[in-house]
Amino acid sequence: MALNEAVVVIKKVKKVVGGGHHGGAWKVAYADFVTAMMAFFLLMWLINTTSPEQKRGIADYFAPASVSESTSGSGGILGGTSLGEKGNKSQGSQSVIQNLAPDAPDTKNTGQNSKTAATDDAEKQAKAKAEEAAFQSAAESLRQAMQDMPELSELSKQIIIDQTPEGLRIQLVDQEGRSMFEPNSTKPNERAKLLLRAVSKVINKLPNRITITGHTSATPGAKHEADWQLSSARADASRQIIQGTGVDPDRIYQVSGKAASEPLYPDDPTLPGNRRIAIVLLREAPVLPSDSSL
Repeated sequence: MALNEAVVVIKKVKKVVGGGHHGGAWKVAYADFVTAMMAFFLLMWLINTTSPEQKRGIADYFAPASVSESTSGSGGILGGTSLGEKGNKSQGSQSVIQNLAPDAPDTKNTGQNSKTAATDDAEKQAKAKAEEAAFQSAAESLRQAMQDMPELSELSKQIIIDQTPEGLRIQLVDQEGRSMFEPNSTKPNERAKLLLRAVSKVINKLPNRITITGHTSATPGAKHEADWQLSSARADASRQIIQGTGVDPDRIYQVSGKAASEPLYPDDPTLPGNRRIAIVLLREAPVLPSDSSL
């Protein structure tokens, strides 16, 4: 080669079409990554928001064991049986239902017990109403007798008639200047005897048992132990007069004295009206059921 000849250099440039950072392949990869991350966060959200029962249901749904191994209906809950009267092995399903169903209550015995209780209540109410009517009739008879008899009409203010939880109560009370017993005496005077005989006529009309209680008035500034004996003796003297008019002694349930412990006028225990004889026709005791335990 001659010295004066120029050197020729040939440069080949390889052009890549669609290559370099201007291509779109990375976008596809990035989209797959974002989708996977979104699915991951969605899974985490579901895990935190679902209950254990819901998680168990989702797991059972995707578990292979949830797929029936058999292609027939015998692998299900009914086991190939029918709930109706007809069908394969229908008796088997009916026996399962019968075992699961609770026994029906014995309505026959329950109804009889209810009727018996209702009958007893009706009888008690009827007896109570009849007894109430009898007490009212007896009270009216005594009031009428006090009005019809001149010797009793002037003593009508000394009789108090009312009804208490115990029964019909008839009280013979003292008034100022009209006592039934002499001071510190246990013998009733003629006024008291007249009232007791009138009361006995009413008592004889009813079968109820009776109680007789004596009461005294309080003495200001003093306590008399003898008042207990005095009130008891006056009650017993009244009992003798009542029995003497024909009242059966077996009907006398109790005779007692309470001195001044239960004044008729609590605001002033010294009043003469606190001295009295209280006669109570007792209400009939309720009948206890046969199966009651004491």
